[in-house]
Amino acid sequence: MSRVEPINIHHGHPNVEMIITRASMPIDSGEIDPMNALPQQLTRLTDATLPDGRIVDVEITGDIVTSVEPAGSIDRSRTSTPHPTTLALDGFLLLTAPAEPHAHLDKALSWDLIEPPMGDLGLAIESWKRYAATMSSESIADRAREQALRMLANGTTAIRCHVDILHGPDPMRGVRALVQVREELRELLDLELVALAGPTAPSDDVLEALDLGVDLIGGAPHLADDPDADLRRLLALAELRGVGVDMHTDESLDGALTLRTLAEVVRHWDATRPATAGHCVRLGTLHPAALDEVIAEIVQSDIGIVTLPITNLYLQGWEHPVSTPRGLTAVRSLLDAGARLGAGADNVRDPFNPVGRSDALETASLLVTAGHLTLDEAYTAVSSGARDVMSLPVAGVVVGARAEFLAVRGRSLSDAIANASADRFVVHAGRLVAHSQVTRMIAFPDLTAADLTAPAPVTAAASATATTTAPAPAEPILETR
Repeated sequence: MSRVEPINIHHGHPNVEMIITRASMPIDSGEIDPMNALPQQLTRLTDATLPDGRIVDVEITGDIVTSVEPAGSIDRSRTSTPHPTTLALDGFLLLTAPAEPHAHLDKALSWDLIEPPMGDLGLAIESWKRYAATMSSESIADRAREQALRMLANGTTAIRCHVDILHGPDPMRGVRALVQVREELRELLDLELVALAGPTAPSDDVLEALDLGVDLIGGAPHLADDPDADLRRLLALAELRGVGVDMHTDESLDGALTLRTLAEVVRHWDATRPATAGHCVRLGTLHPAALDEVIAEIVQSDIGIVTLPITNLYLQGWEHPVSTPRGLTAVRSLLDAGARLGAGADNVRDPFNPVGRSDALETASLLVTAGHLTLDEAYTAVSSGARDVMSLPVAGVVVGARAEFLAVRGRSLSDAIANASADRFVVHAGRLVAHSQVTRMIAFPDLTAADLTAPAPVTAAASATATTTAPAPAEPILETR
C-alpha cells in the first residue's frame, strides 16, 4: 500500500493554507485508489467515453498512447509492464487535457489583497504597479504555486506564464519566483515562462531574465509611445538570443495595430522559434477588408493567436455604455482563414479580472456564448489549439500522442462544458496527478403529495386539508462519487 504524507503550505497572505497529499507509489497492481496514490503511473484507461460517443479502452506506455480500442476488446491480461495500473472511467468523458497559453501566475489571486477599483486596462495597470512595489519573491511564489495547482486540479497540464519585469531595485523578483515554482512543479505540469517587458523595461533586464531561465520574450508594445519601435526592440533582442516571442498585442478597441509589424519581422524566422500574439482585440473592430488583409499576413507568418475572453470581456468596453463591444479578437475569421488559434483565461482574481474559476471549461463556455464558436471549436481552442500555439507535442486519445488527459464526469462535450462537473481525473505524461471527487446532499422531493398524471379538482375540503396537514419531511439523499 502507499504511504501518504500531508504537506502544509502557508502562503504570504493571511487565511490561506493549502494541503497537498504526496503519496509514494503503490507496489501492488490492479485498479488504483487515486485518493491515496498520487502521482501514479498509469498503463490503461478503461470504459472512457469520447466526445464522438465511442466508449474505449486506452493503453499507455510511459507517456505515450499505444492503443485505443473499443471498450472490452483489449486483452487485459496482456501487458508490457510488471505492475499494470488501470484507471476505470465509466461515466467519464475523456478529453485532451487543456493547456493555458497565456497566464499571469505572478498576479493571480491578488484581488482581495489589493482591493483595486473596478475598471478598464488603465486602472488595472496603475493599481497593479502600486501593489507590485511591495511584493517579495516569496509572496509571488506562494500565489503562483497556489494558482498553478488550482489549474492542475481542473485539468490544465501545461501553462505558459508571462512574468513581469518589475520596477525598482530588484526587477527580477518575479522571474526568480516563477523559475522556482517551475522547478517545484516540473513533475506535475509543463510550465513555460515569458519575460513581460513593459515599454520602460531596460533591454538589459530582458536579457537578464533569459539568463535566469525564462524561455521567451514578451511585452506590450501597444502601450508604448511608439508601439512599432518598442515591438522592433523586443524582436531584435529575441533574434540576438535566438528565442521565440509571445507579445501582448493590440489590446484595445481602437488605436495602434502592431500585428503587421510582428508578421513582417518573424516571417522568415526558423520554425523552432515560436511567434505568438495574445489578446489581439483590435482585430475584432476592423472592417472586413482590412481584417482579411491582416489575417492573411498572420497566416503567412504562421503566428499563433491567443484569445482571452474572460479578461477582455471584463477590461474592454467600459466607455461604451450602449451596444458595449465584446472585446474579443476575430475568432471566427481567424479559424476560417486557417490561423492557429488557442484560448486561455489570462488573469484570475487580480486587478485585470476579479473573477475566474481556474478552469478551461469556463473559457470554452465563454467562447461559445461570446465568440459564437461551436462546442468542438471552443474545446479545441483550450486544448489542442493551445498546445499547438505553445509548440507542445500533440496529445490526446490518439495512438502515438502524448498521454495528457482530462476525464470529467459527463455524457457529452456539451454536458461537460455546460455543467463543468468537479468530478475529474487529470493525467500528465501518463501519470495520474490530480483527482477531484464531489459529495452532494440533496433533499428528496415528496412525489406522493399529488397525482402528477391527473390532478384532481381542488374541493373546499381538500383545500382545508392541504393547509392543515403538512407532508412528511423529505429525507436527504447522500450522493458520493
